[in-house]
Amino acid sequence: MKDEDLGKAWLKTLEHQRRLSPHTLANYSRALDVLFKLKEKSELRDLDAAQIRRFVARLHAAGLSGRTLALTLSAWRGLYRWLARQRGFPANPVQSVRPPKSPRHLPKALSVEQAQQLLESPTQNTPEAARDRAMFELLYSSGLRLGELVGLDADDGRLDLKQAEVTVTGKGAKTRTVPVGARAREALRDWLKARAQLAAPQERALFVGARGRRIAPGTVQTRLRAWAKRQGLGASVHPHMLRHSFASHVLQSSQDLRAVQEMLGHASISSTQIYTHLDFQALAKVYDAAHPRARKK
Repeated sequence: MKDEDLGKAWLKTLEHQRRLSPHTLANYSRALDVLFKLKEKSELRDLDAAQIRRFVARLHAAGLSGRTLALTLSAWRGLYRWLARQRGFPANPVQSVRPPKSPRHLPKALSVEQAQQLLESPTQNTPEAARDRAMFELLYSSGLRLGELVGLDADDGRLDLKQAEVTVTGKGAKTRTVPVGARAREALRDWLKARAQLAAPQERALFVGARGRRIAPGTVQTRLRAWAKRQGLGASVHPHMLRHSFASHVLQSSQDLRAVQEMLGHASISSTQIYTHLDFQALAKVYDAAHPRARKK
């Protein structure tokens, strides 16, 4: 089998067995394209660590950041692990190769005051406004990813307002259940009352767009930018910033890194530790006491 066909087979395995997101699969596919271009006429089986290091050096000289190279090497490493198991390749030449270090950028988060300003200001009494408030409250209340938000259905029981929790499927098809604060529950109830005015018949999606079908991620981004601009926060607010704000504010209050890791769905705690730059305050350890919008005034 040709090297390109081996790469396609590996991507199919990731898609069907590990159920990676289309975004992640596209990133891996691009990383393989880079590898196949760099190796030219060499065979995957014949590459060694010295050649991989030269490839990395060439990419770095071309302007790729350490973070991008780390993701690229991760894809290459995964391919060779699969080739060792499935095709009997003798070694993984990527195993010991590390990317160059690059400055780690801290995630941008709103302050507690900015989050309150974004979500507490009065809005128009329309179904669209009710939907937008419910989406943004839920993103901030529960730290959801954008894909997790738009993937929610209205009728599958994963959103349980009585139990104050929502169950989502995140990266790597991993399922987690996270709390939903009181303000978000209130906004969601208002939206569910108005949802029939926008949703098409038999549409299962919790959040729907102008045509009554499942709302697109780009639409959520556009609506949030416009909403934030109206509230005087500028147009740079995006859905993932609400997830960062959720993590920062809960961690700042509770100091419970493991709990925040679980609520964010991070596979490694190192991904959560980026939020530890905040000035911790020793407040309550449970979610309702830690999250600034988890309880009513």
